[in-house]
Formats: sequence, C-alpha cells, structure tokens
Amino acid sequence: MNARFIALCCVTAVLLITLSERTGAADWPEFRGPDGQGHASTDNLPLKWSGTENVTWKTPVPGSGWSSPILYRGRLYLTTAVPDSDQEDSGYSLRVLALEADSGQVAWDVEMFRQPGEQAPKIHRKNSHASPTPLARGDQLFIHFGHQGTACLDLTGKILWRQTSLGYQPVHGNGGSPILVDNKLIFSTDGAERTKVIALETETGNVVWEFDRQSTAVKKFSFSTPLAIEVDGAKQIVSPGSDVVSGLDAETGRELWRVRYDGYSVIPRPVYGQGLVFVCTGYNRPSLLAIDPTGQGDVTDTHVRWQTDKSVPHTPSLLLVDELLYMVSDRGVVSCLVAKTGEVQWQERADGNYSASPLFAAGRIYLQSEEGVTTVLAAGPRFQQLARNELNEPTLASHAVDRSTLFLRTASQLYRIDER
Repeated sequence: MNARFIALCCVTAVLLITLSERTGAADWPEFRGPDGQGHASTDNLPLKWSGTENVTWKTPVPGSGWSSPILYRGRLYLTTAVPDSDQEDSGYSLRVLALEADSGQVAWDVEMFRQPGEQAPKIHRKNSHASPTPLARGDQLFIHFGHQGTACLDLTGKILWRQTSLGYQPVHGNGGSPILVDNKLIFSTDGAERTKVIALETETGNVVWEFDRQSTAVKKFSFSTPLAIEVDGAKQIVSPGSDVVSGLDAETGRELWRVRYDGYSVIPRPVYGQGLVFVCTGYNRPSLLAIDPTGQGDVTDTHVRWQTDKSVPHTPSLLLVDELLYMVSDRGVVSCLVAKTGEVQWQERADGNYSASPLFAAGRIYLQSEEGVTTVLAAGPRFQQLARNELNEPTLASHAVDRSTLFLRTASQLYRIDER
C-alpha cells in the first residue's frame, strides 16, 4: 500500500467525518432543537421575509395542528388532525406527515390513531388535537398524541409499535412533547386526575417506569415538556407540573428533588445553564424560579436562588444565552435578565400575542407572534430590534432550523424561508 493511497484514504475519511458532522448539525430532531432549549448552530439565518419575499416554498398542511415541525435527515415531520367532516362533533384522523426539505413535497402521510367524535375532548381555543411535537433518532420517529396514544415509526412511515394503554382524562386537550434519554421515551400525563411522568422503552413501547407526582393541586392538568440535564455526572429529568416541579433520576424515575409553588396548566419547557434550572409556574399569575438542581428531597426553602413574577410567560418557553435569560410574555412583553441573579437588563414590548417559544441563532433572537409576525432582536444586554417580518397567517408553532433556513408552520401552511 503506497503513501499516496494512504494519504488519499486519510483525506476521504476526514471529508466523510466532516460531512457527517455537518449533516448532524443540520438536524432539528425535537421540540426546540438538538439541545431542547431553542439554540441553532448557525451564523447565517434569514433576517427579513414576508408572505412572498424569501419564501423558497410553502406547502398546504391538511387538517389542523400546532405541533412544531422537526427536521431530520433531509425531511420535515409534523403531526395533524384531519376532521372526518365539517360537523362540530366530527371525529379526527390523527396523522403524521413527512415532507422533503428541499422541495416541500409530501413524501408520505400515515394515520396513527383515530379519534371518534364522541371521544374527542374539548380543547382550549389555542390548542389543537395534534399539539405535541414529533422527535427522531437513529432510524426511529416517535409520535405522541397525549391520551390518544404514542407510537414509533421507521423513516419510511412503517409503524413499528403503538402504545395505547396509558389513557387519561385530558383537560383542554394535549400539549407536552416527549423527549429521549438513552433507550427511554419520556413524557408527562397531567390530566384531570392522573399526574404522572412515564418512560417507555424505545424498541417496544413497553413501560419502563412511572413517576406519580402526588400533586395536591386543585387543578392538576399541565402541558410542559420535560428537559434532560446532567448534574454531577448523573442524568436528571426536570418535569414541571401543577404546584410542583421535580428532578427525577433518568434511569429509574425516582424523585431526587422537588420545589413547590402555586400554579397549574404549566406549559413552558424548562431551560438549564449557569448551574440553574429555570422554571415557569403557570396560571393564574406565573412566577419564574431559578433552582439549584443539586439538592435532595423538598428543596423549596433551600435551593430556589431567585424568583420574579414580572411579565413571566404562561405559554412560551424561556431562552438562555450565555449569562442572559430572555423571555416573552403571552402579551408580548420581552425581558432580558441576568441568569445568575434575576437582575433586569431591559424590558420592552413586541407587537402581538405569543405562544411559540423563542429561538436563538446567529447572534439574534427570533420571536414569533400568534398573528404570524416574527420580530428579530439582537442578543445582548441592550435592546435592539433588527427586523419585523409578517406572514399574515396565525401561528402558534415554534421554528425549525436547517443551517441557513427557517421552517415556519402556520394554521394552513408549512413555509421554507431562505435569504436570497
């Protein structure tokens, strides 16, 4: 084997590794992206667009749903609920769609569950029957419809397993998305009476463990997506519910610590950094808690480092960028705080109402309103608005990102937006 051939093999290996890293970096495989906290690894994302400007394609999405799109291996995946008829008591076909990221063409469309009309729960005006976001890893795609069931498919749309034995009585519909930790698919089931966190085996859908919150809240229902973190070398699951947030051992579901508060219908996903977990407490008036997750047992009085009640969101998740914590309230008050102390750096108002979670990319913060307006701010300790972009279609879903591309779901369309 000559030196030239060896050198060529080394160059080829480096190119393959680089390509693999780039391909992985482009994926947006779950709610709020690869880290689950709304960070996109890109230095080049569109700053300005409209319903026609910088739109590469838009594809109609059948039915309705507010699950956010994910991007995985060149395809977008999202769920939707297609009504059987125009009647108010219509049943629904609960479906998952795969679209080609390059063209927006539908690659496949599969029914996962059927929701008979008489079984369709009443939903909140801002909710849908398809709100939890899919997630993907390896050759598996995981789909969750709350009390209706959970399922796993391969990337061709073949159903590998369904789990329908965990039904519970929902209030206002479904919401929280599942997460993956090692070989476990983890999600919460916070309904009218049942308040649990459940881990399923990814290969079979069988239950690995269940954690009962033992919540004493009068209104037990909540919709938060858990967050996996690592503390002192051990994996924890941070899962907020009504009146309590718990840190759970990821392997067993055993509760490590908990913090009590007064709140229900908790929606925002926690974020983690600077040694603290940041949690919003839900209705009626939300608080923001900064929690040290190193404690044991009830740490309400010992490990809450600071809290604030001022302009805290009910629905959008928080955004932590280095030492600064950003949040947008449902009514559009945007705040920037020092993560370690809670000190307010600035507070300004953005147009509209907000449900989608903010995005950090290319040194910017993207805030998407329910009215379809995305306000772009410079990240930093001083307020600076860079752009205001209107699609003129309602949207509650959060962004997905592919390097220099944004994907936005509105009430009727999925958009691909590129700088041109």
